[in-house]
Amino acid sequence: MRSSGRSPRVYCIYGIRLKSHWPLPGHERPTPDLADVEFFEATPAVFSEASREAEKRSDREDWFRHVHLPDGSDYLRWSRLFEFLILPDGRRIACRELECASPQSFQTYLIGQVLSFALVKRGIEPLHSTTVVIDGKAVAFLGDSGYGKSSLGAAFLQAGYPLLTDDLLNLKQEEDQFVAYPGPPRIKLFPNIARSLLGERVNGTPMNSKTSKMVIPLDRNGKIYRQEPLPLRAIYVLTPPPRSSRIPRISIRSLSPRRAFIEMLKGTFNTIVVEPARLERQFDLATRLAARVPVRSLSYPRDLRRISQVRESILRELAE
Repeated sequence: MRSSGRSPRVYCIYGIRLKSHWPLPGHERPTPDLADVEFFEATPAVFSEASREAEKRSDREDWFRHVHLPDGSDYLRWSRLFEFLILPDGRRIACRELECASPQSFQTYLIGQVLSFALVKRGIEPLHSTTVVIDGKAVAFLGDSGYGKSSLGAAFLQAGYPLLTDDLLNLKQEEDQFVAYPGPPRIKLFPNIARSLLGERVNGTPMNSKTSKMVIPLDRNGKIYRQEPLPLRAIYVLTPPPRSSRIPRISIRSLSPRRAFIEMLKGTFNTIVVEPARLERQFDLATRLAARVPVRSLSYPRDLRRISQVRESILRELAE
């Protein structure tokens, strides 16, 4: 996806001011809340040294490559799609398309995995979450990839509850509460789940050639997507999908501060960067979240026929 050649525009996504020559799926806002980052198109020469280093350290069959360079930069490459260089201070990200990637795929990787490296460099700790809006407050679902966060978010969309963010969640503490910032107006779902929960006519673009998961745009009219930051009401930690054929019951349990602390550490978005300063920030955020936000574990059958029951169980638990 080539940049348009026009003057850069400024968007606000995750509470971050993003300056970009490419159109992004966010709303424009002149003032940053947390930080600012610039995306710019670079020539092959900018990536040549990093690319050679990645070739030496990785298997040629690796689809994704990451190299942390001596100057503090981070090089990311998805084979045949695109490559990125996050500069040491996290304020600028060089971008280059390799062969052919859809605009939706480029945007999804750029303001997801790639941006997370810049955020960590800027001292911001994102969580791996799908977050919905219930009664004007944010309710976050945390869990690893494949645990069902987006499917559960789609179940709330189906019932008319707006989405705040899907995949990456940025938080900011304001006095005794945390504020959750909105992500881009889209959700990532497999086609069968999208059709089952959002209707047969739902449209999306495949993320890449290796998966059927689609990037599905959402309306910005306030009904299924919210653009303003909201207070964080609760966090639900999704347990791994059950391995046995026996259908488990729906279970919601409050976690002790100690257990909540552990789950917050596990719920970080970027697990590649493990520098001591970063780990210290993670411990600090996990401690503050565990002390100030209700954290519950959520166990349920991964059965689309019962996902509305899971949604109703969460709503009842919040009401109580």
